[in-house]
Amino acid sequence: MKYTETAPKLFMNTGTRFPRKIIWSLGLLKYTAAVANQKLGLLEPQIADAIKRASKELMDGKYDDQIVLDVFQTGSGTGLNMNVNEVIAEVATKYAGKPVHPNDHVNMGQSSNDTVPTAIRVAAVAEFYEKLLPALDKMISSLERKSQEFMNIIKSGRTHLRDALPITLGQELSAYVDAFKHDKSVLESIIEYVKELPIGGTAVGTGLNAHPEFPKLVIEEFNRQTGYGFKEANKFRAMRLLTDLLELSGALRTLAVNMYRLGQDMRLMFSGPLTGLNEIDLPTQEEIAGSSIMPGKTNPVTVEASLLVSAQIVGLDHANQFASMLGEFELAMGVPLIGYNIVTEINLAAEALNKFASLVIDGMKPNVEQMRRYAESSPSLITVISPIIGYDKASQIGKRLSKGYSIRDALRELGFKDEEIDKLLNLENLVKPGIPAKGSNNKK
Repeated sequence: MKYTETAPKLFMNTGTRFPRKIIWSLGLLKYTAAVANQKLGLLEPQIADAIKRASKELMDGKYDDQIVLDVFQTGSGTGLNMNVNEVIAEVATKYAGKPVHPNDHVNMGQSSNDTVPTAIRVAAVAEFYEKLLPALDKMISSLERKSQEFMNIIKSGRTHLRDALPITLGQELSAYVDAFKHDKSVLESIIEYVKELPIGGTAVGTGLNAHPEFPKLVIEEFNRQTGYGFKEANKFRAMRLLTDLLELSGALRTLAVNMYRLGQDMRLMFSGPLTGLNEIDLPTQEEIAGSSIMPGKTNPVTVEASLLVSAQIVGLDHANQFASMLGEFELAMGVPLIGYNIVTEINLAAEALNKFASLVIDGMKPNVEQMRRYAESSPSLITVISPIIGYDKASQIGKRLSKGYSIRDALRELGFKDEEIDKLLNLENLVKPGIPAKGSNNKK
């Protein structure tokens, strides 16, 4: 394996290795290429069968320890492609009982310039369907279930971290149900773009040294093996530009930001128990010690781990912005890095969504009395009578309320009777559309 032995002297040696799914997808590509070239009569059956057998073993992880070249290598991914070619050729030679050449046979009809951009897209699509989509569906399902369960649990709303009008815990969670559903829709749309593969473009997109039917046959075999519906790309675009993957990365970043916002809300509601909000309990977080010095302390550890994941995804997306700009004319030069980053982002998001849904959302328990106490004591309730007395006067009363003055006393001073006050301050009516002070509440 001459190339693989020499290249580490010139590439970086950071120990950063390609994710398993990228190795799998390159093994699948070499398998499908052998199938196509055999059908086209360009590869003799004995050699084709040996390549297919070796490629299957590579897909299954048998030779992962031999894929040794660093992610930080030549920008086209030639190092990765040649590493795979040489490993498969060495194994296939034993199976065929005759020499199998890494370039002439394993790489037949291909170039690193079309194989690696193809492989990273295949890996991203596979990880999306196998890991991210089920995890995202789980998060949506958990949030939707809890949103309905908690739809009538009233709490104080907060804007700028200051007391605001009442809201229900279910209404708050419904915001994230909707956000994650939109994230899913965007991701499903973008993944169709990522399914367009440049295989068969060879060096610059023209397909020189590949049979004209080669890309069609390769993609047909891809779809037989995976069922994911891959398509032929405009090869000049998909080899020159990685912006479809950048779009996918951007959607993953947005998903991460929504997860981050949800995590921040959970941390604040769980804060306390005596000097914070203490609005929810997270029983699963009590299974491990929260402090090495403070006995009995519990922390929202799963939430915080998810926040770190969100931060990492945002950072990797920023790196992808640079990686997608690398290159000139016929070739993208950020292929190994953006491939590594995209697959990593998908895996990180899937892991965090699964853990967040099962250990945080599914297990959260509202402290109902605490939430209602906050809602009933919020100075923002003065907003209810603002339509009657006007904004300026209501603001003056609001300032008094923020210093501990009772809203009921304020309303009595304005001439309201106790039964009228009870009606105005009915929290169940304050979490619906309508103008209670003018008797126009939505009664639904």
